[in-house]
Amino acid sequence: MRQGQFKIHSYRSIDMKQSDSITNLADAMSKAQGSMGAAIKGASNPFFKSRYADLGSVIQAIKPHFAEHGLSYVQFPVSGENAVGVITRLMHSSGEWLEQEYYIPLGKMDAQAAGSAITYARRYALQAIAGIPAEDDDGNAASQSAPKFITAAQAKTISGLINKTSSDKAKFCQAFKCQSVEELSVQQFARAKELLESKL
Repeated sequence: MRQGQFKIHSYRSIDMKQSDSITNLADAMSKAQGSMGAAIKGASNPFFKSRYADLGSVIQAIKPHFAEHGLSYVQFPVSGENAVGVITRLMHSSGEWLEQEYYIPLGKMDAQAAGSAITYARRYALQAIAGIPAEDDDGNAASQSAPKFITAAQAKTISGLINKTSSDKAKFCQAFKCQSVEELSVQQFARAKELLESKL
């Protein structure tokens, strides 16, 4: 099994895994993509006053072409610390497979925000693994749930104060529930700076 990690941008990451060989799967995908069209933009986004292809449209666009070439997929919702996402496994009748993990961090972990983010993650991941062009206009519901991290300059300030006060960076991150100084939220910056400066 081969495994690698690829950063998409600040808030998302994808883990790729695959069977020892994907020769048959790749051949089938090439044929399926050759006949596959774009998903129909049947849903509307009032915030951006635009239309986009929802999850149902994406499934309808790929399902017959997948079936014709021995391809299928399954998706499982997953969650982590302040994040939700999906695992999407693309399978071929030969037994070969390709798996993708896609996560969206959440600013608040409530049912509505998590549900919106998971639906968005399912559609985005399915489009990515099938090679359908992404229509990202409805991403505001998910992105609004994402935390707003401090700027690089603010992170440098906090890191400098941690060093000056000989503070334990791991304990600092644990106290503020962040993976790193760069992932400190905007709302936490003033309090963190104040606490560190009080130790000078």
